[in-house]
Amino acid sequence: MEQVVLVIHLMLALGIIALVLLQRSEGGGLGVGGGGGGMGNLAGAQTTANALTRMTAVFAGCFFCTSLLLAILAGTHSQPRSILAGLEAPVAAMTVPSDEEPLPVETDGAPSRPAVPVGE
Repeated sequence: MEQVVLVIHLMLALGIIALVLLQRSEGGGLGVGGGGGGMGNLAGAQTTANALTRMTAVFAGCFFCTSLLLAILAGTHSQPRSILAGLEAPVAAMTVPSDEEPLPVETDGAPSRPAVPVGE
């Protein structure tokens, strides 16, 4: 299910990019996007602009919906657990590099000397 929504999401993203690039620019940024649509054209400049704007809005709405759906699907996979659950591991269970001897552990679980020498 998640892969299908993700593929649709990516197709919508590419569609939005294509639709935005197809639209005629409004300002005089680079002077691109002009061109006249004559009165005899079946699809004049104004009709095409309205259709592209509507299609972009529809694609953007669908993109928003798939974004929310993907977020909901991602949230259902993880089980809620405490942040402090990882801190309950004893210090003695920590790994020691193989070239050093293991640190002596006191009864309260703390090592009797620092793990890293001070001079390094």
